[in-house]
Amino acid sequence: MPLCAACTTAATGTPDRDPVRLGDILPVTAATLRASIPAPRPPRTGSLMTCRLCGAEARWHRTVHGRWVAIEPGERPTAGVPRGERWYVAGDGTAVQLRGAAPSDTCRVSHFSVCAGR
Repeated sequence: MPLCAACTTAATGTPDRDPVRLGDILPVTAATLRASIPAPRPPRTGSLMTCRLCGAEARWHRTVHGRWVAIEPGERPTAGVPRGERWYVAGDGTAVQLRGAAPSDTCRVSHFSVCAGR
């Protein structure tokens, strides 16, 4: 398919070069872009703490309001956790208190809610 003079010289500036099909460029460009994207960072975890009252371990996480909360390791079904004590830890390590959740979902629990020494 012949190209007009403007299209022929648009990318190269010279009319003596053969046009390149878009289908030839896209796979190379896509591979280059994929190679330049860094691998995703693993989820951040809070710093480890040991409770002075019961000796159990938990992790400190910053909340969306800038406070800190000790979160128990592992997830629990939301059906067994009271509504005001359900937490979710986002990928950046921020603890978010869950309001409503499906009974089949999972959540995290604050250590202070389940501490045996309190």
